[in-house]
Amino acid sequence: MFEPYLTKWTLQPDGAPIHTPGSDLLPVRFDGLPAMLKIARDSEEKVGALVMRWWGGEGAARVYRHEGDALLLERATGPASLIRMALEGEDDQASRIACATIARLHAPRPAPAPELVTLEAWFRSLWPVARRQGGLFAEAAGVARELLGSQREVVVLHGDVHHENVLDFGERGWLAIDPKRVIGDRGYDYANLICNPELPTVTQPARFARQVEVIAEASGLGRERLLRWVLAYAGLSAAWFLEDGDAESAESDMRVARLAAEALDR
Repeated sequence: MFEPYLTKWTLQPDGAPIHTPGSDLLPVRFDGLPAMLKIARDSEEKVGALVMRWWGGEGAARVYRHEGDALLLERATGPASLIRMALEGEDDQASRIACATIARLHAPRPAPAPELVTLEAWFRSLWPVARRQGGLFAEAAGVARELLGSQREVVVLHGDVHHENVLDFGERGWLAIDPKRVIGDRGYDYANLICNPELPTVTQPARFARQVEVIAEASGLGRERLLRWVLAYAGLSAAWFLEDGDAESAESDMRVARLAAEALDR
């Protein structure tokens, strides 16, 4: 699958292939530069390539080439890692770096944005789970409906900001990869930094309280608005995990949702 593009774009393989549920990737060299050749296999990844192009390398990896399902990207080669920072005593700094990157992504661009999914449609998986299960899912759904009905600062969203989608690009700084295809209130993009189930400390009450404080300040959202987006997003993420049969990750999200609901009640 890589060969046609290796030839067409004069690329040299520079590592082993990487296979994810949505794409196939190959580290390569392009004009002597480290790059990543990505072949999308699902519609979300294909639209994500259009978002990457639209960002124009500001806050995100540069796009060197794009044709059909194939995307040639600038490759991160810096040594630092946000998830490692978060686990080794630099959680505050990791969150501030991610927030600064999100702000760059949300900045206006001169070109029209690609056609994207609205945030209202993005939340569609939450509603049936809330009707079936009630309780905290219903509370998350109620808050989500209120937020969706009163959106402000509507921007092209990354849609999946977490500690492994913001990478160290050396002299170019911290840049995002792997966006989704959604547009809506900018508050949505900050919630996953607190909910990220790949981070083992995510359900710790002290970590939660501290990162709400750090991210509310760094994002300019304020504490209550951030907490409401966290509650809404955690319910949605849990609903997605239930659709995938991953009850353990869904429970992690609902523990975060509970922390957000309790903090809003104080």
